[in-house]
This record gives sequence, C-alpha cells and structure tokens, in this order.
Amino acid sequence: MDILNSLNDKQREAASHDQGPILVIAGAGTGKTKVLTHRTAYLIESGKAKPWEVLAITFTNKAANEMKDRISNLIDYPIDRMWIGTFHSICVRILRRFIDRIGYDKNFIIYDDDDQKTLIKDCIKELDLDPKYYSQSSIKEFISNEKNRRNSPDKYINENYSNYINRNKGEIYALYEKKLKASNALDFDDLIIKTLELFEKNEDVLNFYQDKFKYILVDEYQDTNNAQYKLIILLGRKKDGSSNVFVVGDEDQSIYGWRGADITNILNFENDFKGAKIVKLERNYRSTAVILNAANQVIKNNCQRKGKKLYTEQNEGNLIRIIETADERDEAFTIAALIRREHRENKIDYSQIALLYRTNAQSRALEEGLIGEGIPYKIVGGVKFYDRKEIKDIMAYLRLILNQKDDVSFDRIINVPRRKLGDKAREAISNYALENGLSKFEACFDFDKLGLQPSAAKSIESFVSVMEMLMIKKDVMPLSQFIINVIEDTGLKDMLLQDPSVEGRSRLENVDEFLSAAKDFEERYEENSLEDFLVHISLLSDLDKTAASNDVVTLMTVHSAKGLEFDTVFITGLEDGMFPSIHNDEEDNIEEERRLFYVAITRAKRMLYMTHARDRIRYGSHEMRMKSRFLDEIPQECIEESDSLAFGNKKLQQLEHRVARKTGFFADPAQEKDEVKPKLKESDFKLGDKVWHKLWGKGTVVQLKDDIIVIAFESKGIRNLNLEYAPIEKL
Repeated sequence: MDILNSLNDKQREAASHDQGPILVIAGAGTGKTKVLTHRTAYLIESGKAKPWEVLAITFTNKAANEMKDRISNLIDYPIDRMWIGTFHSICVRILRRFIDRIGYDKNFIIYDDDDQKTLIKDCIKELDLDPKYYSQSSIKEFISNEKNRRNSPDKYINENYSNYINRNKGEIYALYEKKLKASNALDFDDLIIKTLELFEKNEDVLNFYQDKFKYILVDEYQDTNNAQYKLIILLGRKKDGSSNVFVVGDEDQSIYGWRGADITNILNFENDFKGAKIVKLERNYRSTAVILNAANQVIKNNCQRKGKKLYTEQNEGNLIRIIETADERDEAFTIAALIRREHRENKIDYSQIALLYRTNAQSRALEEGLIGEGIPYKIVGGVKFYDRKEIKDIMAYLRLILNQKDDVSFDRIINVPRRKLGDKAREAISNYALENGLSKFEACFDFDKLGLQPSAAKSIESFVSVMEMLMIKKDVMPLSQFIINVIEDTGLKDMLLQDPSVEGRSRLENVDEFLSAAKDFEERYEENSLEDFLVHISLLSDLDKTAASNDVVTLMTVHSAKGLEFDTVFITGLEDGMFPSIHNDEEDNIEEERRLFYVAITRAKRMLYMTHARDRIRYGSHEMRMKSRFLDEIPQECIEESDSLAFGNKKLQQLEHRVARKTGFFADPAQEKDEVKPKLKESDFKLGDKVWHKLWGKGTVVQLKDDIIVIAFESKGIRNLNLEYAPIEKL
C-alpha cells in the first residue's frame, strides 16, 4: 500500500506483518517510531482494524503525543478514539470503567510524588518512628519496588520479621496502603497493579478487552518491568490461543535495570508468544560508519543479546577522538576549548552539542569549564550543580558561619537536619531578634529567653554550640577539611546517609563532588580561605546568569540522553570506577553498563569525543584513575588518540598565571609545543630539602609518603601536595 512506500525493506516487512506475534529488534537510529506509526496507520487504512481496536502503548507522554501526531498525518480517520498512551494512562481508562469490581469508587484520585511523600510522612509519624531512619524518598522507592514485585505488605513483614528496620518498613507500607484505600486513592504503581488485579479476579472484564483490542503494539519493550510485562501477557495471549502482539525494542539499549526493567522480557519473547516472528532493523540513519563500527564492536562483548550489526550508507566519517587529561578540571577546559573550535571552525550550533556523563555529580567541573569559556549550556534531567538542594544547604551553613547576620541562610538550615522546631519556635526566634535588633542566629544565643518549650530550647542550645565550635575551626583548619567537619558536625552527613534511595545516593555524590571542588580550590589558589571560596562560587553562579537562548550546549546523564541525537557528542569521565560505575562489578551489571556506553556512542551523528582523566579528586582526596575498560573494546582503526596538553592544560596554565583568555586558542597549534617538564617523584626529595612554590614561596620538606609531599611553608604553614601536580622546584 502507498502508506508503506517510504519504508525500507525490513521496515516494510515489520509494518505489514499480518497475523501472529512479532518482535521487531530496532537498533539505535533505525526508525522504530516510523515503523510503529506506519504499522498502526496500515492496520487502519487496510481495514484490518478499526481505530479503537488498536492498542498502542508507550513509556512517556511525549512519545505517545509524537505517535498520535504522526499517525494523524498518515490516515484520514480522527485519532481521538484511538487507544494510544502510556501504560499508566491506558490503565486509568480501564479502571475508570471497572474499578468498582475490586472495591473502589470510580471517582478515585491519583496521588503524585508529593502526595505520596506526604502520606508516607504521616505514616511514619503515626507509627512513632524516627524519620531519620526512614526517609520519605527511600520508603517511596521501597514501596514502589515491592508493588512491582507484587509483594504485599503482609508477605514482606512475614519475610522480614526478624529484622527490626525492615519490619518497620513493612508496617509503613501496610499503613500507607490502608490510608490510600480509605482515601479512595491510587498511586502510579497502583494504576498497573490494580488493573492486573481487576483482570485476574474478573475474567469477563479481561475477555472484554482481549476481544476489543485486535492488535496490540508496545514501544521500548526492553524497558518493561514485571507488572507491565504481565499486563501485556494477559491482554495479548487470548483464550483461543491467538496473539497479535507487536513489540518493538532493542535489548542492547536496556539500561533501566536499576528501576525494575527486566531484559529477559525481550530476550524470552518467543517463549512467551509461540510462533513469534523476528525482524531486525539494522540500517542506521543517524551515525557515520566509524561511530557504528565502534558501537558494534563494543556491544558484541555482551552475552545477553539477540545479536545484530548496525550499518549505514553514509561515508566513514571522522575518527573518534579519545583524549586523556590530567584531571577533571583539565578535562572540563579541554572540552570547553573543543566546543569552541566545533562552534567557530565547523559552524556547529551549540544546540547540536551534548556532554554526557555517568552521574549528575560530574556536571560540576564541566559547568565551571563552560562558564569559564562563556559557553551557554543547560542541564537536562537535573538542576545546575550549585543550585542543588544539598549543595545550597551546605553553602547556607558556610555563609552563616562566615556571617552570623545572614538571616536568609539561617532560615534555610535551622531545621536541616530536623531539629523539631515548629512554626511557633521559629516565630519566637524571629520576634526576639526583631525586638532586640539582632539577627536570628544572634537571637539563638539567648535561647533561655525565647519562651520555648524545653525540648526546643535544648535543640537551639545544641545548634549554637555546634556553630560556635565551627567558627573556631574555620580559622585553624584547611578549607576542605573544615567543610568535611561542617558536613559531619551539623548532622548533614548522617541525614544524607539515612536515605538509601537512588535520589539519596545522588545527593551523596553531589556532596562528595562539592568537597572535591573545595580541595581543588585549596590547592590551586594562594588565597583559599572560606570567604575566598564562597566568593569564587558566587562569581561562577553570577557568570552563569546569561540571557535565555535555545542555542545552548546540553549536559545530561547517559540515561537522560536515550532517544536523543546530536551532531557532536562528548562522553566524559571514562575511567574504571566512574564508567563503568564502581558499584557494578558483577557480570550482569557490567553488561548493563556496557549497554549504557553503547547508548552514549550511538547518540552521535558526526563527531564523537571521549575523555578520561589520570587523576580525579573524589571524597576530598586525589585518586589515580585507570581508563575505562570499555575504551579498549573500540577498534584502533576507529580512534584518534590525543594528548590534552595542547588543549585544557594550556588553558589552565594561562588562567593560573592570570593571563587573559585568547579567543584564538586553537589558532596556531604550532606555537603550542612548549617543553613539558618531567613529573616529580618521591626519590627527588629528602626530609629537610628547601623548595620553592610558585604561589606560596619558600618551604621545607617535612614528610614524604605515597607520592604526597608535606611542606612547611614560611607564609602558608603546612600543606599536603600531590607530587605529580605540585608546582614546586627544589632549591
């Protein structure tokens, strides 16, 4: 039919499939959405199904809307009666009609994330549990996981009765469910779980929908979790044995195992739907041959896959640039310089450039590099580093320690961590401060005059005591060690450690990265007091306040990049322990990390850069890094190795010598062949040697250990330096 004329042979074979189950393995950039929409249009235009007899399920509202728009351009029928939507929206339609069959009113409400957290907070309070040990976000994640496993509260409690913490989690889960039911409310997980319950308890309802939907289409099948998989099985396997289930997916892009996606759902499709046809879409319309060759060679190292090989009819394209940098700061300025070159010399719009990283915490150094070069950017799926809540909380403590009259910072942190100070207590502090011409923090010193309840007064007294001690430490401790003390002494560390959720782990990574920023600042600048550090951050933030523009570089995690494409892509932080993640040493997890790397590679259309650092500051100290094992899986013929000395290191040397930035940084590489000084090593020094530091002047070596040199400077006191990077000369 004419409607299929624009498809290639394999796409047409899939879209025109008539009866029976079919699995379409759609590699990255092979046109899976085009196949889905054209198949839907074909079924309707050919008369095989009425518009309302086709069920098309996607994972996001954006994908559902895109599918509707495309289908409406292909057929003459109105699409308003079609069943095209997410798993959740489809289930809502079913439940609105039949949920009374399982004991709910049809006017049920749906709780969003904030509603759920509020309800969980109420449950924790009602059970008289310490919220310090049961954070709302971690309990929400726990309940979601148990629901998708279809594990009831009673079953969980019985299985974990001997574990006090877990038993209490089960009790929260049970009370949460009781309160939901009492409010005639469902959470998002319930939308699918209750639909399954409805079908399992009411065969006539299941039969109704099995008969109604002659054809079922499912997008991104590799991302289905247990509950979603069971829904497709129930609707798709009819009582007469027939099945017209059409699923599209790519096992090589299954990257959501951490949130419940099960790759075996797509790997075992033929076992679940007997006689299923398999069609592989392997022609890629996005990337160059070099990029696809690299992606193919990397992913073939995985065992959990159907197997395919992407190809293109485009030319070979540019070689992949793999760049080793000295550290994360050098990496950031190297990338910023390369982006400048792509923008100026190759006329690539900023909006066609993406920086990908494994975790959100990595954005901090990259943001500073872009800000330093005046390159506009946006962060997708997150907020800018210094705008993140946990970072703003630490900054508020630091500002209040520096300036006790800062009421804004006081208001932010007086109950972070929770000190059980209610509105009345905070109002009493505010009124006392106003009446006596004091700041709110200064008012807290008179805690016994505030008219507070004994518990609140004791809490304020403890807070003041901690802050007084930190004010003393500020003047006697190195910056990074002082900030560690602030995080520990104020209780921020314990508060963050109590949240084992993905969100909680991300916050901890951000705090570790903030410590790395402080350590880096301490080592690079002579004036490195707390006040200097806060000014430095404020200037970064101020420089970042540029006019809104659509032409901006995109920063995001690889997970957020799935489904997107860019002319030029930078994959950053490619070191073992970073990418692949340090948490994922088991074989199954390494395979998912490799799939994530594969997804990152296949986002690039024309140009692909990969960067890794020899040294990275983590947890406030230097770590020597090994390049990612995945880099060794890329064929040599696809690679152009580069030394960053001509890029970021040169820029850093200019900045640290207070040399003005030059816009023609790449203008004449021939002028950038300065002699590289040999690295210092421990055997070059002995105790008592006199040295000269380019910023701190004369000093004496007092200790040598594991490539760390400890020097007593006449002007700056004792400092620990990494020999590999120490800007010192022996006198």
